[in-house]
Amino acid sequence: MSYYFARTLDIPFDAAVTRVEDALRGEGFGVLSDIDVSATLQKKLGVTFRRYRILGACNPGFAHRALQVEDKIGTMLPCNVVVQETADRRTEVAAVDPVASMQAIDNPQLRDIATAVRTKLQAAIAAL
Repeated sequence: MSYYFARTLDIPFDAAVTRVEDALRGEGFGVLSDIDVSATLQKKLGVTFRRYRILGACNPGFAHRALQVEDKIGTMLPCNVVVQETADRRTEVAAVDPVASMQAIDNPQLRDIATAVRTKLQAAIAAL
């Protein structure tokens, strides 16, 4: 089982980030964190890295349900969505597969929640 699902877009990086945020919002997710990996690597290490951002997506209803059945699940939240520029100047969007992530936890109640979150993340990626 893959730990992510992805889609490559033929649009500029900044437009892709906006489109991803809109698609996530359309599925009930907010973006809690936005890590600009390329800027961080430049600042901390002085290295140049392709445009690469990690968006921390969270659907509050599902997060609440998950926290109620597994109090340490916060160690695996939010769901990360990567937006990165490819070598051919396209933009790839990849989202974590929450079902794959939850396999590490032996709690059957989480499987149903993870499956529902997976469906919504896949719909957001498909909408791009």
